[in-house]
Amino acid sequence: MEMVPSEENQLVPKEGMFWSCRQSIFDEMKKRFSQIENAAEEPRVLCIVQDTTNAKTVNERLTLNLPASTTLSKLFEDVAHKASYVNGTFDLAWGKTGDMGSLDPSSEMSLTESGFEPGKRNFLQLTDKDGEQPQIASDESGTAGSSGLDDSSQERFIGPLPRDGTVGCSSDCSSPSYSYSSILNKSDTGYVGLVNQAMTCYLNSLLQTLFMTPEFRNALYNWEFEESEEDPVTSIPYQLQRLFLLLQTSKKRAIETTDVTRSFGWDSSEAWQQHDVQELCRVMFDALEQKWKQTEQQQFSPLTADLINQLYQGKLKDYVRCLECGYESWRIDTYLDIPLVIRPFGASQAYSSVEEALQAFVQPETLDGVNQYFCERCKKKCDARKGLRFLHFPYLLTLQLKRFDFDYTTMHRIKLNDRMSFPEELDMGPFIDVEDEKSPQTESCTDSGAENEGSCHSDQMSNDFSADDGVDEGICLDSASSTERVLKPKSSLTFELFSVMVHSGSAAGGHYYACIKSFSDGQWYSFNDQHVSKITQEDIRKTYGGSSGSRGYYSSAFASSTNAYMLIYRLKDPSRNAKYLDCDDFPEHIKHLVQREKESEEQEKRQREIERNTCKIKLFCMHPVKTMALMENKLEVHKDKTLREATEMAYKLMELDGVVPLDCCRLVKYDEFHEYLERSYEGEDDTPMGLLLGGVKSSYMFDLLLETRRPEQVFQPYKPGEVMVKVHVVDLKTDTIAPPVSIRAYLNQSITEFKQLIAQATELSAETMRVVLERCYNDLRLVYVPNKTLKAEGFFRSNKVFVESSESPDHQVTFTDSLLWKLLDRHGNTIRLFVSLPVQSPGTNRTICPKVCGDTEECSEGSKGNRNSVEAILEESTEKLKNLSLQQQQGSSTSDSQKSSDTSDFEHIESPSPSQEPDSSVSAAVAVDNRELENRIRAAGGGTYSDPETQFPGEERSDSEVNNDRSTSSVDSDILSSSHSSDTLCNADSGPIQLANGLDSHSITSSRRSKANEGKKETWDTAEEDSGTDSEYDENGKSKAESYYLYFRAEPYAQEDGSGEGGQKCVLVHVDKRITLSAFKQNLEPFVGVTSTQFKVFRVYANNQEFESVRLNETLSSFSDDNKITIRLGRALKKGEYRVKVYQLLVNDAEPCKFLVDTVFAKGMTVKQSKEELMPQLKDQCKLDLNIDKFRLRKKTWKNPGTVFLDYHVYEEDINISSNWEVFLEVLDGPEKMKSMSQLAVLTRRWTPAQMKLEPFQEVVLESSSVEELKEKLSEISGIPLENLDFAKGRGTFPCDISVLEIHQDLDWNPKVSTLNVWPLYICDDGAVVFYRDSTEEPMEQSEDERNELMKKESSRLLKTGHRVSYSPRKEKALKIYLDGGPVKDPGQD
Repeated sequence: MEMVPSEENQLVPKEGMFWSCRQSIFDEMKKRFSQIENAAEEPRVLCIVQDTTNAKTVNERLTLNLPASTTLSKLFEDVAHKASYVNGTFDLAWGKTGDMGSLDPSSEMSLTESGFEPGKRNFLQLTDKDGEQPQIASDESGTAGSSGLDDSSQERFIGPLPRDGTVGCSSDCSSPSYSYSSILNKSDTGYVGLVNQAMTCYLNSLLQTLFMTPEFRNALYNWEFEESEEDPVTSIPYQLQRLFLLLQTSKKRAIETTDVTRSFGWDSSEAWQQHDVQELCRVMFDALEQKWKQTEQQQFSPLTADLINQLYQGKLKDYVRCLECGYESWRIDTYLDIPLVIRPFGASQAYSSVEEALQAFVQPETLDGVNQYFCERCKKKCDARKGLRFLHFPYLLTLQLKRFDFDYTTMHRIKLNDRMSFPEELDMGPFIDVEDEKSPQTESCTDSGAENEGSCHSDQMSNDFSADDGVDEGICLDSASSTERVLKPKSSLTFELFSVMVHSGSAAGGHYYACIKSFSDGQWYSFNDQHVSKITQEDIRKTYGGSSGSRGYYSSAFASSTNAYMLIYRLKDPSRNAKYLDCDDFPEHIKHLVQREKESEEQEKRQREIERNTCKIKLFCMHPVKTMALMENKLEVHKDKTLREATEMAYKLMELDGVVPLDCCRLVKYDEFHEYLERSYEGEDDTPMGLLLGGVKSSYMFDLLLETRRPEQVFQPYKPGEVMVKVHVVDLKTDTIAPPVSIRAYLNQSITEFKQLIAQATELSAETMRVVLERCYNDLRLVYVPNKTLKAEGFFRSNKVFVESSESPDHQVTFTDSLLWKLLDRHGNTIRLFVSLPVQSPGTNRTICPKVCGDTEECSEGSKGNRNSVEAILEESTEKLKNLSLQQQQGSSTSDSQKSSDTSDFEHIESPSPSQEPDSSVSAAVAVDNRELENRIRAAGGGTYSDPETQFPGEERSDSEVNNDRSTSSVDSDILSSSHSSDTLCNADSGPIQLANGLDSHSITSSRRSKANEGKKETWDTAEEDSGTDSEYDENGKSKAESYYLYFRAEPYAQEDGSGEGGQKCVLVHVDKRITLSAFKQNLEPFVGVTSTQFKVFRVYANNQEFESVRLNETLSSFSDDNKITIRLGRALKKGEYRVKVYQLLVNDAEPCKFLVDTVFAKGMTVKQSKEELMPQLKDQCKLDLNIDKFRLRKKTWKNPGTVFLDYHVYEEDINISSNWEVFLEVLDGPEKMKSMSQLAVLTRRWTPAQMKLEPFQEVVLESSSVEELKEKLSEISGIPLENLDFAKGRGTFPCDISVLEIHQDLDWNPKVSTLNVWPLYICDDGAVVFYRDSTEEPMEQSEDERNELMKKESSRLLKTGHRVSYSPRKEKALKIYLDGGPVKDPGQD
């Protein structure tokens, strides 16, 4: 800006310059406002980012609402700014699925071009870059670890953060000291975490402790694995060696431990087992010792073969000293850890510190009174002092704080959360006692007396050392023999703490993590599975336990349950204290192993990078040879691969090599759901797939189709915006519908233009063409307005139309009354069923055609010479029916006369509309005089036909009888659902026409109701529904199948799987699913060979379960294409009849419920009449010859016996009955005691505690619901005095089994009620179970062995009866490490 001097000789802006500056500012503001205005009009993209790199933020979301034109690079900048990360140190990937594809941080593509959808939620995941966590963005004052770190970045730290929501105390931000608050990333700590497989936190804590022990790590590195001697997969030392190397050299944040656990012989189920870390330490050390003893590589390190003992093993003396003569008996024990009691048994106060607990550990106890010790020298029982003395301490001292105990009051395991402090440096000198080690009164003894053992914790110690070892004091410092050991004075026994294994939780379960000090820098770290962070001494003190003091990062709910469980100290001895081996100092075999691991990790990284840049999308193809169905596969192609390369990959994937030339294939965009070809990619053969597909995504909203063509064909271009139409040509002369021809059109085309398009593809005349659009289920629409567009007519992306072009007068008829509509209606409602006929069926011996014929007459003509007499009768009857139908149809309407001879395949039901009244007089196509048919069959079959009212001699057992199991329901409509049916009316001989697009299979058409049924509610006869079945005849005796015809066509069928061999024959039936079950059965009569009343229809489901269809008035609308039906001979139910399953009740058997027979009860029948009809059946089928007065029927509810049915009771009046009913039959020992409904029959069972035995059931019949009467009856049958009689109601389902070990205390004995029908008894019906006992009888005394034996017997008994064994505690799986690679499964184990 130009300046000029003012009057005061000051420089001021030149005149006019101010206004120009002001104008420029206004212009800039206007430009900004314009940008804001444009941004407001631009679509916005909502991005929701989940930060998966951080344990604290994994449940948080970052939300960005960006303009759609924002570039990917700008998106990364915005995310970095909002997440406080350094841009370039993290990756963004698509979320919501397992296959995540990474976004390119340097791309200048807009969000919409990259696949983001405006107006919708786009989920992203923020992940590590190259296995390293993102860097925290630094502010003006320094790095993230400085005092200038703001709160937002501090919240990004991982690990056990303060649970009260605070980041830490104020000193955290003002001093360079660290706390739990300042958790650092892996790149700052330099340590790698371990992935928790499921519940392996205890393993991770121990492994990190061993890794941070220099002597153990270095010794493990010095051991060399010989692959020729052992399998590396099962070698525990080798897998530990690999794990330690990865912990030291890997760049990952956390690594897996699966290879280590696999070497233990564990499978994946072990990862879900919680174990004790101290138990694991002992088991793993033992396994390592066993493995090292099997090797001969002791030349690498003298410590390797006996490493565990040299580092962790100490010795102590277990002694007993006579207080009268001074004689001492002792033995030497070894230990790997020292168990310290938190709270003495019976005490209310816990030890306050480890030193106090150690003092209590070596404090001797006095044996006096009844506990006096027998002195070998005094030859009598004397007062003595028993205790433990430490002889020497290991180099690595392990202290176990015994926080888990057993509460004898509650009889449960508990955890002691009392406070116990432990020092950073522990002086063990005061605990070495050399006062009388070489006293002349001390004598060597290998056994201190069995009665005095136990206080030495012999479960963790052994007595396999000689008495010569007992004179050593101090600590063993070298690997030499015991005679050359160096004795250290007490003052040098100073140990420094370096590992604290913390348990958080209760005795039932919890979580382990380790606090470990690094010997390289003296810094404490928290190793919490995959998270490693720096901590301070103050954080260590917070693991003392208890609730005193500041809880720090612990919340109040968990403060007392998170405390130290194992402490590991190392002796302070500069001559022995080792340092961690650097990579340069590794042995040669370790360097080679490091190189192999690095190469493996690099390969894994490259593979992961390839995965992130791979597009994975569904691929479809219509294979021209293998199958005519649409084949599906998954195409995985790198985003930089071209369309030409992707086509070649898809070509090989679909195995088209040698079938179709590669140049006859192309990839097109495809919508499988709508069967819609969206677009083709002409001229884009060299375009990368990432660009064509919109980037690498976890899932795509479209698919790819590998389209094929014949060499002489040319691919049709598919342009965006086109719609696909499947055109079916209808021929009214032959009543056929051709397979579809696919054409493409535009929504803005007129109907006239659309007809011209169809005419070109089908060679039909456009002038006489009728086009019917099937828009959705039950919707056929004639499109005829010439200038109306396809969009206005309701066309969508994928459409289906039927076209007909002829000079037929059918054009002049209203569409809904035309032959075209009837044919399409029939086509949409016809389903195909596979019907299996019984072996006895006369109509099944006809020759089976090798393929499905288009006309049954053609199939039957070639086999007339092979028919027997019964088949000839059936064929004659069928021909008679056809001729009769044709004669009657001559008098029908003109439109009906134009139908083909296929009308003989129709059956007739009542016409719902006046326009179809002429059809109502037509008799049913299969309504043959049943008597005539029966007589003809009886004459031909030798009189084997039985009377319809009686049971059919060859009746097969029902599905429930065959399976000996109860079915859930016989009413198909309760469990079935309608589904789409396939096009079954196309000419079977004409195969599908092969088109270039590869989608020319038979169409899938939706089922629809006939217009004839519009406005007429599909009725359910209430009375018939109540009766459990429907009658085939109405009240006037007229067949309900006589009226309006519905399509039915049946033809023999040979099953492809060969299951039809052995006499079982099948019929393939094409039928209108609006036909009733009654009419369907009548149509099947010629094929079954008996009348419809003499066979039953069973529907077969996917699991081969069969359910009988009994509602004769219901239609087949619940059936769908290719459903299977089984026909079984047997009398079908009539109106008012019910099929009943009869089970025998055996109250004192191990299996009290036994299936007997299927029978039929009728409405109005008395119980006595049903028993009379049941008796012959029981005698024939079950060999039960019963007197009518010697058994009863009673209600069955699941497995429970209920109401006793009296002989004079009437079904449907006194007893409610339903379809698929079940009853119990109970054989009586004497005459029936139940005479009226006011009585109550109770099943009683005596419990005898003195014998630990349950007596058999006895029935007691009560005249009222009085408790007093019940007790009197029980006293009468048992002889127990009334005042000593206790009773209780049984629990659960009959027979209310309960363990004899539980019954005495678990049942609610002697409830304080006066009547049985109130709480807590609620005994209101027959069949209740009541236990009773003599209150003066004491339970039998048992030894532990007897009780265990009885427990096993009860467990076996209750498991056989299917009852839960509640007294058996949950067994924890033992922790084992298998040296042979895995457990040997017991072949007898379940």
